[in-house]
Amino acid sequence: MSHQPVIDGLEFARTGAKLQGAWPVADFPRLRDALRTDEGTLHYELRGVPEAQGHPGLRLKVDGALQFTCQRCLGALEYPLHIEVLLQLAATQAEVDAEPLQADGPERIVASREMPVHDLVEDELLLAIPLALRHERCAGRQARAAREGQSPFAGLRGLFGGTKH
Repeated sequence: MSHQPVIDGLEFARTGAKLQGAWPVADFPRLRDALRTDEGTLHYELRGVPEAQGHPGLRLKVDGALQFTCQRCLGALEYPLHIEVLLQLAATQAEVDAEPLQADGPERIVASREMPVHDLVEDELLLAIPLALRHERCAGRQARAAREGQSPFAGLRGLFGGTKH
């Protein structure tokens, strides 16, 4: 596993610090089970934001591509990834819970003196991927139907004696 930076969340935000780097997709164990292959590299940039809507925050950007299996045709599916998220920091869980969650507002997380950047990135990756990925149009499925030259329901005609009722 590659270098794992750790930040003091509130200090990082207060000073407007910046950190960037890259990790192989294979370095994200919680993500790997959902992938077809763990090839590729993800690039990240983390910036401290001293004041994000009244709170210190972290602005995280992640770019790259992930390899999934299409849930329709079971073929390979490359999913381009561009995540840009603002994470508002709170000193305690009670502070997070005190404000109502806003659907279009920033995520709120508890800051600590030792926040592994890798875990922040992996959390956002898991939140960003759709549950059932599929091609907009599956070439494998269309080619198979063209080869067979019939509808997928043509076999049902035989069950009814091939007659129309």
